[in-house]
Amino acid sequence: MSFRSEKILSLLGEDFQQKSVEDLEALFDHLLKDGIHGLCFSAYEEGQEPGSILSKEQIRRRVEIIKPYIKWVRTFSCTDGNELIPAIAKENGLKVMVGAWLSDDKEKNEEEIEGLVNVVKAGQADLVAVGNEVLYREELTEEELIEYINRVKSLLPEAQVGYVDAYYEFMNRPAVTEACDVLFANCYPFWEGCHIDYSHVYMKNMYYGALGAAKGKRLIISETGWPDKGTAFEGSEPSRENALRYFINTQKWSKEDNIEIMYFSSFDESWKISTEGDVGAYWGIWDKNGVKKYGK
Repeated sequence: MSFRSEKILSLLGEDFQQKSVEDLEALFDHLLKDGIHGLCFSAYEEGQEPGSILSKEQIRRRVEIIKPYIKWVRTFSCTDGNELIPAIAKENGLKVMVGAWLSDDKEKNEEEIEGLVNVVKAGQADLVAVGNEVLYREELTEEELIEYINRVKSLLPEAQVGYVDAYYEFMNRPAVTEACDVLFANCYPFWEGCHIDYSHVYMKNMYYGALGAAKGKRLIISETGWPDKGTAFEGSEPSRENALRYFINTQKWSKEDNIEIMYFSSFDESWKISTEGDVGAYWGIWDKNGVKKYGK
């Protein structure tokens, strides 16, 4: 065993709250290269945003960057070229959690459902998400959402169908939980103002709260992450060190306890500044140009 390998194993077994950024980067590199469960995927390049049309070429460029490190990709939409992502991911040996983006635009919702059904019937989906945080955004009622979920389940009886939202929505809305075959819970200590020192315990509490509500159903953390730049949110501080610490804690837990996590996110996305403030642009493991931000 090399000196570097011995050092990595030593660091993995220690409390690394006081470790140097250099040591944290070595740990990040080790965990990423060892392979992580999955990533939330976006193919948007600089100057693009939702509504921009994605090409097969740009999707392939982005998939090529991330595929050595993951088993799964998660998509968010089945229109405007996003419906091309699952086939390309499958060509590269990846499993796919396919999402249909729902909102208060009922006409667009029909396009999303149609695209989703086509993707699944083509054999390009392993898991299906009908909607993402549409209850959190208050764009659909609980009854409307359940109607969409049940319609997709009837159209795709062999599919594993669920819904993505903040972990507590599954605790507070048993009818939604009951409608799902599988639950997709977003767990963000950052957005609840949690200090980085307590963030891992906080995320575990989020997960196990939702797991209790799941009553034996499969539960996947569909999003979690930490930004490396931007404005603090209450006790949550974006920084390179904190982003590394959060990633390392999350991936160690995922590997040790077999927790399925779609980490957020693959690439930085400048367009998110308009909805999340400056911090929104800096959640990626790779920057907006596809350059890995940490490690070697």
